[in-house]
Amino acid sequence: MSSSVLHITNGDSTTNYLKSLKFSGDFITWREMLCEGKTTTDVGSETFWKNRFDFLKSSYKITKKTFIDYTLKEYRNLCNKKESKEIVLWFEYDLFCQINMLAVISWLKTYRKGYHISLVCSGKVKGSKKLKALTELTENQINQHYKNRIDLTQDDIEYADYIWQLYCSDSPLRLETVYKFNPMSPFTYLASAIEAHLQRFPSIKNGLNKIENTILETANSHKFSSKEQLISQLLKNQTTYGFGDLQYVHKITKLDKLFTSFNPITLSKKGKDVLENKLNFYSELRDENTFFGGTRKYSYLFNDQSNKLLQITYLK
Repeated sequence: MSSSVLHITNGDSTTNYLKSLKFSGDFITWREMLCEGKTTTDVGSETFWKNRFDFLKSSYKITKKTFIDYTLKEYRNLCNKKESKEIVLWFEYDLFCQINMLAVISWLKTYRKGYHISLVCSGKVKGSKKLKALTELTENQINQHYKNRIDLTQDDIEYADYIWQLYCSDSPLRLETVYKFNPMSPFTYLASAIEAHLQRFPSIKNGLNKIENTILETANSHKFSSKEQLISQLLKNQTTYGFGDLQYVHKITKLDKLFTSFNPITLSKKGKDVLENKLNFYSELRDENTFFGGTRKYSYLFNDQSNKLLQITYLK
């Protein structure tokens, strides 16, 4: 017999937490990190998954077996669940979650047209200055979030799909202009997530983006004895990205020329010069195969003074 509710969650920890609280229904865990690497608009297509596997293999050494067992099998389970009366999305406030959420809604728009879709999104909680993940909510708080879940209208679904299309396009410039202008949107945290996304393009000052500059600043202002300590501090301090330790390891590895040692953590002279904007590291980092969605990371620069993106045009 089919369940009346299908829960699509942002990760295994949320799925396990909801199951432990005896939430009824079927569960699908969306195991992806679409905020990094190449994406195409056609979520779930052969091209889409090929791009995802190519990225995960080259950047994170993910094997084909792991990709199939961990991500594709769960996606196929989603494809097979067609009978639920309501689909409930469980996502969080950060960039990692918000981009995954857009992709899932885009898929639902195509393959579950007319279904009742609702959203539970964690972040602000009364009495807390810190934004909370779903698994940080008490049983009472999570039940309240579920009770107050937002029914997504067709307009909401169209809007999420539109932002996803822009994220997958080869230029972030339209995304830069539209993301702020939907005050009635039920996606409370989407604007701040997109803002954080735009700051991932290299700064005009030194060629590093906001995250890379934060890595250098954190390394320079503490005495860390190991890479693990540095990553632990970065995870503790991040507010909008929702990255895990694997993503920070990947980013630090790309910056290894700016360190003389990782045990203890020590910036090189070049690293300090970059941090102080005396040296621009853009040309050494530039990689034509680094994508955010459909956009090449190094085809745009972020102007910190105007908070605007600039397209780089190369003379042939």
